[in-house]
Amino acid sequence: MPARRYPAAERTDCQETLHGYRVADPYRWLEDARSPQTKEWSAAQDALFSAQAAHWGGRERFAADVRELLGAGFVGAPCWRGELCLFMRRTGEQEHGVLYAAEPGPDGGALVERVLIDPVALDPAGGTTLDSWRPDREGRLLAYQISAGGDEESLLRVMDIGTGEIVDGPIDRCRYSPVAWLPGGEAFYYVRRLPADEVPEGEEQYHRRVYLHRIGTPAEQDVLVFGAGRDMTEHYGLEVSLDGRWLVLTAAKGTSACNDAWIADLAEDGWERPRFVAVQEGADADALPSVGRDGRLYVFTDRDAPRRRLCVADPATPGYEHWRTLVAAESDAVMMDFAVLDGPEPDECVLLVSWRRHAISEVTVHTLATGERRGSVELPGLGSVGGLMARPEGGHRAWFGYSDTASPPAVYAYDARTGEVSLWASAPGAPEVPDVRTEQLVFTSRDGTPVRMLVVSPAGEVRPRPAILYGYGGFRISMTPGYSATALSWVRAGGVYAVANLRGGLEEGEEWHRAGMLGAKQNVFDDCAAAAEHLVGSGRTTPDRLAVMGGSNGGLLVGAAITQRPDLFAAAVCSAPLLDMVRYERFGLGALWNVEYGSAEVPEELAWLLAYSPYHRVAEGTEYPATLFTVFGNDTRVDPLHARKMCAALQHATTAPLEERPVLLRREAEVGHSSRAVSRTVSLSADQLAFLAHHTGLEAPAK
Repeated sequence: MPARRYPAAERTDCQETLHGYRVADPYRWLEDARSPQTKEWSAAQDALFSAQAAHWGGRERFAADVRELLGAGFVGAPCWRGELCLFMRRTGEQEHGVLYAAEPGPDGGALVERVLIDPVALDPAGGTTLDSWRPDREGRLLAYQISAGGDEESLLRVMDIGTGEIVDGPIDRCRYSPVAWLPGGEAFYYVRRLPADEVPEGEEQYHRRVYLHRIGTPAEQDVLVFGAGRDMTEHYGLEVSLDGRWLVLTAAKGTSACNDAWIADLAEDGWERPRFVAVQEGADADALPSVGRDGRLYVFTDRDAPRRRLCVADPATPGYEHWRTLVAAESDAVMMDFAVLDGPEPDECVLLVSWRRHAISEVTVHTLATGERRGSVELPGLGSVGGLMARPEGGHRAWFGYSDTASPPAVYAYDARTGEVSLWASAPGAPEVPDVRTEQLVFTSRDGTPVRMLVVSPAGEVRPRPAILYGYGGFRISMTPGYSATALSWVRAGGVYAVANLRGGLEEGEEWHRAGMLGAKQNVFDDCAAAAEHLVGSGRTTPDRLAVMGGSNGGLLVGAAITQRPDLFAAAVCSAPLLDMVRYERFGLGALWNVEYGSAEVPEELAWLLAYSPYHRVAEGTEYPATLFTVFGNDTRVDPLHARKMCAALQHATTAPLEERPVLLRREAEVGHSSRAVSRTVSLSADQLAFLAHHTGLEAPAK
């Protein structure tokens, strides 16, 4: 490979004093994506990436493998409205999941399917995504949200399920809005942001309000129900009880793990001016209330129970002092969901509860009246269970998605009459999945805390191999066993793929989350370093064959890992990352996240951020790992400016030769932070894996 130089990047003397700290920001000019200087630099980075990628072996092999493994497709758990069944499915040939409606045939036999929403039919280029959907109580109307180009700026429409006709909308500014239908399909509550001209510049992504919308009326006539004068970053949850009497509303500041919750009696006060009574206010905990078909108020909460418990109360007296524990928290498992089913005897109901014990799913069966445990549900393996879905009006069966490291997503049904579990729907495709060994290892972090990780490797002897360490560590997001075409492709080629259950997630409950946020964020990075050291120390890899990988908050993890412990890794993939932790609140959805990270506006919290902010920890004269930043042009959550600035800083500072350990930027237009077409997933994964294989010595055999 001919010697090259990194693209020129002016290193300015931009500095500012914040709360007594002198903070340098030499690449602030790269924040402006529209400036000619940034465009020229970015184009030069594109050329450098292409030149380097041309020398990676295995791109075609990885692309073929990932495409084949993604050919399993997926199927989602059903949502029932009477005999109508709605569910998502993607076959191996489809670019996106498709929403189907199914009903019994004329003879009352097998379900007959028809397509309701196919994103590719709406946009053959594959840039449109179905972000969310919600049928009304009667199964007549469907509220759904789609966005284009990956920007996640959803437009809300209403469809007649029977005819496919659009009967309402589009309503804009509804990004991932909850929809709570009222009886008869006449109206629903939803969440919408204020217009841009009604909020200060830079706050267009915030200022949500709860509205009542009547079908067929202009959105401008919607009735404001809640949110005026409250914090601009608040997110709201909404639910109307099956009988239409009760409206439940939750509010959380940004991505906070704590929320307030209220309930309103719509029969007493009407739809337009509900009078909210507190279920919980000002508590350092979450509470997710819902009214069951038995008329009781169920409160799913971590209040006084960091691993969560299920409480019940009377909706008329919903305050904390009236909560009664129905199912108590367990000492080493986190409660995740529950569902109420008709039992084997008349007038008897049972309660299903799903748990995660050290990230592995379990489901237990309880007596609804008392919460007493009466058994457990046999699962297909050591894997992950999705949400428990039951018929709103009642029934004996519940449905749940299941997956593990070697099993594509499938849906199972549990029958409370017999206690049996049966396969309801398997993934449409059946790719050849490699024979793998899956282990859950326990290692000790810097402060003595035991931490776990799942390690997937080729079947056979344990020996040093090129390895990827993947992590996230934040926002209560747990890393659980699941089918991953990227991981299986790497293992099929002979590598090891490890997923660490770092603090900051919810694998061990809310205390585990809090041990990895705000001033304790360094624990996450220490856990990652300890995971890397354990992979080396246990003989599964060596530092010159170990890579670290993560995206979004996991991109922050990767940035911290390579700046704090560059000696531990040969390579890194840092995707859609947060990296300038002094200025992150100013861009994308950053203002939502100061409840997780802290704010540079607060002196003590700025000290936390500066202590680990990857962009500010780049040190000249350091040999950094080969690093690939991947960013997406329509990412409205994490601005690509973070990767641009960090890329320039690393290219300036590293002593590693470009030919041996390059620092590269891969840009992708017309795609965003989250959902994407399968073909785009294949291309991105192939580039990332080929880069890591090249720099960890993994030789992907020809297919």
